[in-house]
Amino acid sequence: MAKNNVTYPEETIYAPLTGKVLPLGDVPDPTFAEKMMGDGVAIEPTDGKVIAPLDGEIMQIFPTKHAVGLRSHAGVEILIHIGLDTVALEGEGFEAHIQQGDQVKKGDPLVTFDLDFIKEKASSHITPIVITNGDALETFEKTEETNAEAGNTVLFQTKVKGKENEAEPSKTTKTSRNDTPYSKEAEEIVAAVGGVENIDAATHCVTRLRFALSDDEKVDHKALEEMDIVKGSFAANGQFQVVIGQGTVDKVYKAMVQGSGIEEASKEDVKAAGGKKQNPIQQGIKVLADIFIPILPAIVTAGLLMGINNVLVNPIFGDEAITEMYPQWAGIANMINIIANTAFTFLPALIGWSAVKRFGGNELLGVVLGLILVHPDLLNAWGYGEALREGTIPTWNIFGFEVEKVGYQGQVLPVLFASWVLAKIEVFLKKYVMDALQLLVVAPIALLVTGFLAFIVIGPITFAIGNWITNGVVSVFDAFPIIGGLLYGLLYAPLVITGMHHTFLAVDLQLIGSTGTTFLWPIVALSNIAQGAAVFAIMLAAKDEKVKGLAGTSGISAWLGITEPAMFGVNLQYKYPFFAAIIGTGIAGAFITFQRVKASSIGVGGIPAPLSIVPEYWMSFLIGMAVVIIVPFIITYFIARRRLNK
Repeated sequence: MAKNNVTYPEETIYAPLTGKVLPLGDVPDPTFAEKMMGDGVAIEPTDGKVIAPLDGEIMQIFPTKHAVGLRSHAGVEILIHIGLDTVALEGEGFEAHIQQGDQVKKGDPLVTFDLDFIKEKASSHITPIVITNGDALETFEKTEETNAEAGNTVLFQTKVKGKENEAEPSKTTKTSRNDTPYSKEAEEIVAAVGGVENIDAATHCVTRLRFALSDDEKVDHKALEEMDIVKGSFAANGQFQVVIGQGTVDKVYKAMVQGSGIEEASKEDVKAAGGKKQNPIQQGIKVLADIFIPILPAIVTAGLLMGINNVLVNPIFGDEAITEMYPQWAGIANMINIIANTAFTFLPALIGWSAVKRFGGNELLGVVLGLILVHPDLLNAWGYGEALREGTIPTWNIFGFEVEKVGYQGQVLPVLFASWVLAKIEVFLKKYVMDALQLLVVAPIALLVTGFLAFIVIGPITFAIGNWITNGVVSVFDAFPIIGGLLYGLLYAPLVITGMHHTFLAVDLQLIGSTGTTFLWPIVALSNIAQGAAVFAIMLAAKDEKVKGLAGTSGISAWLGITEPAMFGVNLQYKYPFFAAIIGTGIAGAFITFQRVKASSIGVGGIPAPLSIVPEYWMSFLIGMAVVIIVPFIITYFIARRRLNK
């Protein structure tokens, strides 16, 4: 009996990377944020070196080298997953220094990777470090450090339980009638996702099976939840993903291929098959997301700085502005304004860089194209209306054809369409121009042709369309402000789930470019605060420490403008916090729209949001903030008290 009650000393697990330590709930992937694979932390790396966090054995090094599984001598199993969606890189940017079965010492190099490449190509470089057999631990303590140094910072203190059931076979290692490991489990998973006929393509990564399904509605979620081998499941980016775990998922996949006759597919095959399911609207929204998400940091930073400038130059704290009371601050305010305005003044250059890159061209040519459209020799777009009334719009005379010499400052559509044309011309020319002449031919022709088209055709047409969109949205909200604010408040969070909210970023930027302000973004900011308030209510009402911890960290994140951990990690899981949040946002949205609240820029969509609001509307916006804090919190708290603690 003594043998069966053996225990092990505490084991220290050190940081395998250097960087900022993040709660697992902040990882923008439900597999890790919802702890389907186990508990742990994440590190936002500052270099590309991964070392062994303890002495042990390499359980698995995935062929794409983006993930490593280790087992300590005492039996603690650890997964290090470098970045998110990095499996799609097929090993590019990674170099492995170990093989499966190798014995390693703490500090031994495991993998090196090109951090800049991962930042550019992957959805995130955040690296989860997860204990995948937490149920085998007697104690498990996580670090409270906010920064980690590889090999020196302690991440976890663990102690493995006694091996009381050592001889008992695992539930997840059953064999089928023909003795193929995991064939029964594979058969059950295939049936649960709708059968072989519902699977267009299937592959796997280090933690999960990835399916492109014909019809997601045929998935039996309850059956999946009841399977011991399945840690969780969800749909994302046209794929249905079933979380199994490292060291097991490849065996399940192999059994599935052998038992069902499904052909093995690459990650790109599944991605392509999943993409076919998207209708043209979904594909268009994805394109907009791919273009605008990379430039968001510059836009949000500019908005925050413009908010600081608002505080300095507007009479908020009295009858006079700070710059009027203290003239020595005027120079600082003006400097801040120039720094802040740059991103909006040269917005076409930012969009050009991201759009041309997305469409397959040289992003530097996209920057040049954007700068061409805001060249100082052109009539500034913000002065177009006045020049039109006065009849003073400058023109070019091209063989008797008059072309308006107008810039497109703050405009979105002209540079989007021009970027697409530039990328397609560049790609076409590269196919037919020999390598020795490409530098002299491709870029000059592509820019010249696109430039002419932009000023003669693309610019005038899309400028008019942009103004129609702006006038249309403004007219609706002017005529029915309460209804407009209510509907946008109710619908914004559901739009985040579908990804369609990215469409409205372009509308916000168009509104700012055309009118100088936007009335949509203030509602977005309130939606973020509402989701945070609901998740804080869960934190207070819950008794489970894991739920409290996840809710607390994701609530802070939501109040700083990042709602995905709160929405996907907590609120959608329980549903009623999500609905409480959108009810609060709808009420507040109707109120602030009725009060004509506007933002002069897009800033941090959370508690710092007032900095981006036009100062004369601060009081109304603060009332709206109170509504989205109080209403979702109260609704969620009283429901959670009854449901979570039965």
